[in-house]
Amino acid sequence: MGSEAPIQILLVSYPAQGHINPLLRLAKCLAAKGSSVIFITTEFAGKNMRTVNNITDKSTTSIGDGSLTFHFFDDGLPEDDPIRPSLSGYSEQLELVGRKFLSELIQNHAESNKPISCIINNPFLPWVCDVATEHDIPSALLWIQSAAVFVAYYNYFHKLVRFPTDSEPYIDVQLNSSFALKYNEIPDFLHPYSKYPFLATLILEQFKNLSKVFCVLVDTYEELEHDFIEYVSEKSILMRPIGPLFNNPKIKDASDIRGDFVKRDDCNIVEWLNTKPKGSVVYISFGTIVYLPQEQVDEIAYGLLDSRVSFLWVLKPPPKEVGRKPHVLPVGFLEETSGRGKVVKWGPQEEVLSNSSVGCFLTHCGWNSSMETLTLGVPVLTFPAWGDQVTNAKFLVDVFGVGSRLGYSQIEDKLVTRDEVKKCLLEAMAGEKAEEFKKNAIKWKKAAEVAVATGGSSDRNLDEFMEDIKKHGSV
Repeated sequence: MGSEAPIQILLVSYPAQGHINPLLRLAKCLAAKGSSVIFITTEFAGKNMRTVNNITDKSTTSIGDGSLTFHFFDDGLPEDDPIRPSLSGYSEQLELVGRKFLSELIQNHAESNKPISCIINNPFLPWVCDVATEHDIPSALLWIQSAAVFVAYYNYFHKLVRFPTDSEPYIDVQLNSSFALKYNEIPDFLHPYSKYPFLATLILEQFKNLSKVFCVLVDTYEELEHDFIEYVSEKSILMRPIGPLFNNPKIKDASDIRGDFVKRDDCNIVEWLNTKPKGSVVYISFGTIVYLPQEQVDEIAYGLLDSRVSFLWVLKPPPKEVGRKPHVLPVGFLEETSGRGKVVKWGPQEEVLSNSSVGCFLTHCGWNSSMETLTLGVPVLTFPAWGDQVTNAKFLVDVFGVGSRLGYSQIEDKLVTRDEVKKCLLEAMAGEKAEEFKKNAIKWKKAAEVAVATGGSSDRNLDEFMEDIKKHGSV
């Protein structure tokens, strides 16, 4: 008897870098465990990915005992179509084209005797599990935010607890029996003052369809968010924490297969970091989407000048579609910080955070960045902008104990002054507080390493997930 055919898993990603990267990491983990994985997103994203990373359309790469193939589909829009920046218009177009493409792909696989065993999507594509249901294929969701944020949306959708309203905008929100968030700590798309209410609508669409998925995978780990994972499981939803996905030892060999859209501005970043003393550099980055007002950039720059700390600052150009001017740094800033500071357009974040010279991360607190910093044991200064970032900031500071609060969400519209920046930088880099942040960060780092190691909680959850798929296939 030959060995059984590998299970075929389709992963469908929303075409944004912050969505593609965690799903692509999951794709590599599933392949490493022997699956035949097909990763699907739009040609628009695919073009960027092929330019920047080691990726070719429709070519298959062996990873561990399995394989990974990319498949990009045309979203039917010209590159400069005005509908692209509009999330609602673009989501409709994506569903229209994506449903058809996915159905045909499933059909072709069935006809060539390689039936699809499972389909996994990330948020913003709630229709994927409809297509899976139509074809009688089990589907799962990769939730790319924290389990606590999942609970917030779940409670909101099912009206299980009170949330702020126009008439009561400042009430606290009970997440579970023992934990509450203030009105400005909930994912702010759920607040009546949100500038982006459509994003809440889009995310909540996924909760309408939750009964169609047999499992929710989360890029977190049991030890970090035990209470919230348990809360969800008590609602008869199977939630499996399988993170941190990026730090899984089984996919180290495939580290050049990434979902980045921007060419790394390597210009010797790692070499430069290697010349700095241990724990002496502040790393500053606000992710792929957050774009700070110019006056806030000025205050951060003066805070860096006044504090005299060493820093690596990712100051990315504005996305073309937003029509903003690129940031400018104060006159003489680069000359004055020459040697102790470096400003780049983009950098290899995982390598930066794992460099021993980095002592602190000034972050927008996206979940990918939060997981990376916790897993690599780097303390933080939080600077959230919107959405789940404000909730992640609360947890990083008050629950995980790995840093302090610096910035505010954009709803609050407050400028953080250079004096505050200076004070927080100095506090995070040396002294009693800094030591406590570092001690806690190391504790979470160790727990993360245990979770993804063979036999750890996340590793077992991934094995059990694979067993679930096989069971579904044999029913």
